[in-house]
Amino acid sequence: MRRFAPAPGRRLPSFVRAHAPTDLIPTNGHHMNDERITVRVTATGQTLDVVVLSKRIDVIEIVLGEGVHSVRCRLTPSRNGMAYVGNAMGREIVYERARGQVAADLERANAVAGKFKHH
Repeated sequence: MRRFAPAPGRRLPSFVRAHAPTDLIPTNGHHMNDERITVRVTATGQTLDVVVLSKRIDVIEIVLGEGVHSVRCRLTPSRNGMAYVGNAMGREIVYERARGQVAADLERANAVAGKFKHH
């Protein structure tokens, strides 16, 4: 099962195909968190679906690619708080979602998770 797919008819960018540590992906082949977001590479305008490793208001950690070709990236809020920005292999990546929207997403996820806790 592929966790990452470029736009139809396009190859993966070279910065995604570069080698990265293999410990980014669990050995069972499945991510603990299957949440996905769409980010944009500012230089090319290409959009990529990526897997979220962790999400907090101050930082979102994502993985581009899979296996030995995966690249980990930290996205932090922009100065105006209207997007999250990071760098992967020298390329700027943007998640176009405001800090307030991410905070609301986290609150919703925590509310749902609270309903399923075992006592």
